[in-house]
This record gives sequence, structure tokens and C-alpha cells, in this order.
Amino acid sequence: MRAWHSGRVGHRDGDALRSYHERTNHSVERLRADRHTLDWDIQPIPYKLYSDLPPLPLPRDWEASAVPALDAIAAVAPGITAAGIGPSGAGASPEVPVVPTLARLARLLLLSAGIVRKSVYASGREAYFRAAACTGALYHIDVYVICGSLPNLEAGVYHFGPHDFALRRLRGGDHRATIVAATGAEPSIVTAPVVLVYASTFWRNAWKYRARTYRHCFWDTGTMLANALAAAAADGIPARVVVGFVDAAIQHLLGLDDEREAALALLAVGYVPAATPPSAPAAPPLALKTVPLSAREIAYPEIRAAHAASSLATAAEAVAWRAGELREVPGSGGMHEPPVERVPLPRVDRASRESIDDVVRRRGSTRAFAPAALPLAELSLALERATRGIPADFLDTPATHLCDVYLLVNAVEGLASGTYLYDRDEHALETLRAGEFRREAGFLGLGQDLAADAAVNVYLLADLELIFAAFGNRGYRAAQLEAAITGGRLYLAAYALRLGATGLTFFDDAVTAFFSPRAAGESVMFLTAIGRPRRRGAATSA
Repeated sequence: MRAWHSGRVGHRDGDALRSYHERTNHSVERLRADRHTLDWDIQPIPYKLYSDLPPLPLPRDWEASAVPALDAIAAVAPGITAAGIGPSGAGASPEVPVVPTLARLARLLLLSAGIVRKSVYASGREAYFRAAACTGALYHIDVYVICGSLPNLEAGVYHFGPHDFALRRLRGGDHRATIVAATGAEPSIVTAPVVLVYASTFWRNAWKYRARTYRHCFWDTGTMLANALAAAAADGIPARVVVGFVDAAIQHLLGLDDEREAALALLAVGYVPAATPPSAPAAPPLALKTVPLSAREIAYPEIRAAHAASSLATAAEAVAWRAGELREVPGSGGMHEPPVERVPLPRVDRASRESIDDVVRRRGSTRAFAPAALPLAELSLALERATRGIPADFLDTPATHLCDVYLLVNAVEGLASGTYLYDRDEHALETLRAGEFRREAGFLGLGQDLAADAAVNVYLLADLELIFAAFGNRGYRAAQLEAAITGGRLYLAAYALRLGATGLTFFDDAVTAFFSPRAAGESVMFLTAIGRPRRRGAATSA
């Protein structure tokens, strides 16, 4: 990662999230000492179900986008750039309104958070596959819609139910002004006709992953956002991720249980020039009944403590958190060993015109890789499209990034096996170490054959100390989210190229040690393995 100096003010230092990260690191010793087993009698249901709210079915009839998936993944669509549109970035004319229709909103929800297919097993059990990858296929992230009046949809606050592809209204009226105030008038929020909120119900993931779930909150939100950004770009709809907001205000608006649920990120969707939402109506506390997730729940205080320590209390804190310009510190590169060799990657035009709709419906998590090598051109294209830049309030420009991209290459045609660092600016690889490392790849991926068999493992690492210095505790959320969005884009790019991909967990400190000295001081945020599925039908969703 580049070293940065920032004019931003971290609301607190990073002690709390540094401690959380270290306590939830995977190591061989910790796993050997761990006697945890899954209690299937209390496995939670994968949905948040409101008991008494009537469904508002969403339309399913829309025209598929003609924009190729490989363009949409990188937000290369008419009027859209990685910076967004209007006051928060370049793009189409800032005077042209872009308001999603209900059908386009429904499509975005389906392609990012919906059920895209199901399978029926010999036993009669049905499995429902979601649009985006999720740790353990536990689907703990819910999407809420806050909008002004749209054609065929009244202004209100809604919950999206993937189980029946419907909205349920939690509050009537236009409450966007509450979101504007909570973000300190973030420009993309001010002009957005629709704001999506991504929130986790911790227990739905912690049942299996316990305290490490707080990492997964951002991993699983990030893969959903990768899909959402691609779907929006394919329709020419500007979208921007916002992480700086007053947590309590969003929690109250959605009626979330502070002990069990948390709002994680916002997505501003659409653009109305010179728009200022009307004053929000009164928002008394919500007391909406939901179906119990399981017979009992187990609380993990580390999750709640990490979220509380990285929360913002006032709009002024939100403004300060994202204020200022990130600038590279001169001479900062001396902290690492110089690269041994530089490998320019080929510039490749898109190899497929398949739409993002079709790619998402096919996407899964590959369960077994074949040993076949990947063409260098395909790896080059996937890397270039996945790292074009993310429209987000914690990144000043599309070229800004918090995470470095490391590769462990097992089998890529025209590229020696070994380890590399990807240079986004030059679209080239810096050679770190040559050699055959399949065995090491399997170990680093928590001893899984998938990592050993993959053609390439792509790791996102971040220098948390630099991030904490610039962003305080909340910087941890930003780093995890950026890594997961990038990993989600790699997923989509791989499937657009008819490859396979899967996200894997890892031995944290071992990954840093393996890529050192270049990665000294960095922490791994996300891992995506890419290769060719071992056999037809080997890819299933997770």
C-alpha cells in the first residue's frame, strides 16, 4: 500500500479495532486449541422476516442491459466513471437527472441481494442461491431502501425481502433528509433519489463464525456492493458508497436492534441535480415484530464492542472523518525491498459481451479447481477491471486505494510461478519471489485444497497502522469494505471470462510473512482464488 498523509481527522485512534483484528486472527495454534462445534439445533434462518407487514411485490419484467459485464464491473458505462456523476465525480452532464424506475431498482436488488436460482436435491431439500457470495452461505446482510416518491412506489423506508422478492414498508414519507443529516450532507446522498442501507444481523453469521463475524459483515456487504455497482453502471445509473454517517441515526430510522444488528454502509443511487430532500417527517421508535431467528441466540460482545468503537456520534464527526485530501508521502517506498523484476501485463479488450445479468445468474463459488493454467490475458483483464477504482466517500479519487493486491501464481500461461505485487497505475506485476508454491498456497488458505489447486490466489492487504492514523477506528470498516468490493469484482470478472472463483479465509500472520519483506506491516483483508472448475457443474453458489 502507498503511504499516505491525510488532512482527515480520525474520530478515535485505532486501538480498539487493532485489538479486535489481532484477537480474531486465525493461526494454527488457535485452531488446534479451538473445540467449537456447530449446534445445528439453533442454526438461524437466513432471512429477516417481519410478522405483520404486508409485502409489496417487485416487478420482474425489465429489459436486460446491453452493456457487457466486463465493462459494468469497472463502471465503464454511458455517463459513469469510477468517480460517479455530478458533484461527487465526473461523468454525464451534472444537470441531467437520473432516477431509477421501480423495475430498475428491482433489478439492482435482485442482482445484488436477491435469489437468482434454486436447486432441489434427491432428498427433496431445496437450496436457494443468492446473487453475491457470502461467508458460509449464511446471508446475514439485509438491504433497506429509503426513497422519495418514485413511479409506482411511494416515498418511504422499506426492507427488501429476498425470500419473496418484495418490499415491506417500515415508515411512510420521505425520510431522505435524515440520511442527509446523518452523513453531514455528503453530496451524493443529497442528490440521490434512492439510498440503500446494508445492515447485518450478527447472529445469522456468528452462529458459525463467532467473533470473526465483524470482518464478515464487510466482506459480505462488499461482494453485494460489487454486484450493485455493476448493475447500476450497466443501466447508466450513478452510485456511490458512503461509509461516513452517524450510526445511531440510521439505526433508529430502520428500527435496528443495537445489540443484534448494525448498519454498515450506504449506497447513493441515482442523481437529481440541485435537489434537496424535504424535511423528514417524524420518526418515532419502531416496534415491529419479526420471526425469531432460532430457538436461542449467542451474543459475542467482541462484535458489538468493535462496532461501537468505530461508530460516529455526530454529523460533524462524519464530515471530519472524510474531509481533506489524501496525499502520498514522498519517499515512503523505502520501507520495502525494491522489486526484482517488472512484468508488464497485456492490455486486453473485453473478451465477452455477456451481460451482468447473465454473469450474476451463473456466478457461484467454485468447489474444486482443475490444474489447468489460465491465459495471461484473462488474468490481466480480470485484474484491470476489478481495480479500476471504487466510487466511495473514503477514497478521494478513483486512483486512491487502501489495499494492495498480491498474487500467488500457480499456473498462468506466460507468467512464471511465484509471488507478485500488482501495480494498478502501470498495469504491471512486480516480481517478489519465483518458485512453485502450491503447498504454501493451500496452507495459507486455511489448509484448503481450493487454494492449492487454484491457478492464482489474489490477496488484498492493507497497512492498518497508516489507515488508523488517517481514519481512526472506522478506517477498519473502510479497508475491509474496499477489499471485499475488489474481491467481489474479481469474482464477477472470473465468471464473465468463464472461469471459476471462490472466496477463502486464511492464516492472517502467515500470509503477511509469506509476502514479506514487501508486505511487512500489512494485514490481509480478503482472498479470492481463481481457476478453471474441475468439471462442468462444479460451481455452486455460496
